[in-house]
Amino acid sequence: MSNINMNHVAGVILGGGKGTRLYPLTKERSKPAVPLGGKYRLVDIPVSNCINSGIKKIFVITQFNSESLNRSVYETYKFDHFSRGYIRILAAEQSMENKEWLQGTADAIRKNIRHISADMNVEYCLILSGDQLYKMDYKMIIAKHEESRADVTIALTVVDKEKASEFGLARVDDKGDINAFTEKPKDASLIESYYVPSSVKQSEGLNADKDYVLANMGIYVFSKDYLCELMESTDEPDFGKHIIPSLLGEKKLTGFFHKDYWEDIGTIRAFYEANLSLASPSPQMTFYDTEYPIYAQPLFLPPSRLEQCDIRDSLISDGCIVHNVSINRSVIGVRSVIKKNTIITDSIIMGADFYETNEIKKEKRIQMGIGSNCIIERAIIDKNAYIGNDVKIINQKKLDDSEGEGYVIKDGIVVVEKGAVIPDGTII
Repeated sequence: MSNINMNHVAGVILGGGKGTRLYPLTKERSKPAVPLGGKYRLVDIPVSNCINSGIKKIFVITQFNSESLNRSVYETYKFDHFSRGYIRILAAEQSMENKEWLQGTADAIRKNIRHISADMNVEYCLILSGDQLYKMDYKMIIAKHEESRADVTIALTVVDKEKASEFGLARVDDKGDINAFTEKPKDASLIESYYVPSSVKQSEGLNADKDYVLANMGIYVFSKDYLCELMESTDEPDFGKHIIPSLLGEKKLTGFFHKDYWEDIGTIRAFYEANLSLASPSPQMTFYDTEYPIYAQPLFLPPSRLEQCDIRDSLISDGCIVHNVSINRSVIGVRSVIKKNTIITDSIIMGADFYETNEIKKEKRIQMGIGSNCIIERAIIDKNAYIGNDVKIINQKKLDDSEGEGYVIKDGIVVVEKGAVIPDGTII
């Protein structure tokens, strides 16, 4: 690896999409602000990757439902004056030149390029997504970009052919340069033309009997000068759909292979499975690596109090109060209050933003948290929910997709909305 000065790299995190496929978790927040793993938010992943890689010039571009994301970033990440580092929120703004909101990933960069390029010490721009779960040393992809003398370097990961239509796909030559690219193809014969060849499967240690494709991770490296030039010469809104395909044959596009765990948190099912995987006995992604920590907002909460509980293969966050409860294969978020004789299985309980005072508790028949004698299976309970006693959230009718008062069912997973009130005895 060449001697990379990461002080010359700016990380640009895109956090502005509507996140409709993650609804209702994105009803009141942007995708990167969605809670993850009990005490984190999705945006903590790319920011932590930047910090751990030595990148301390970070921009976060926001647009939809951005208040909670802005607040979380501001309260979590502080750089001292002597580090010369910063993290800056670039909120969508209108100007005399740009009167419309952000239209896509490239448009978000274009409308903020004057802010990003203002730091004269920045030589490279690393463009990142705000809604993915992975660990990556970005020094590796910057080194690849320099050594290959590429115009654009794109992070690629191997995915099963069954998921090929969900991603942009790349085909590379023996040198790793990209010679074909297609965005979310549906045609089976086109997808087949992007299968990873046997020689690559062998060199990467992949199962020779399975078919794979190389998926675009939405992580790009540009020199700052070329990115500025590109943004001035095109008005296309999206990198994957428009910019990257237009550069094929004209510019040198190089692939960087990410071989470790990576998950795109784009749907309720992906979010649900990624969270529960964190609680498994041997998780593919771990938060317990002291050499590569994932940072989160310091909450200064007391330890969780667990009384007469049966807890298996689960994560219990700070500040929880749990009494005589059975919890299996679940993630329990900060400040969760769960009362006696409740059974929680294969579920994500996001917890609460605050504790209710005794005065408030006296005024309400249903208190924040989960009441007594409840059964919760294959569900996501968003923050600050009020679940009464004797409630069963079990998708009783086995529906794939539905909607009710205070909840939505997607892919068979029941999602209780933030702040929803579920009365005593309710069966969902």
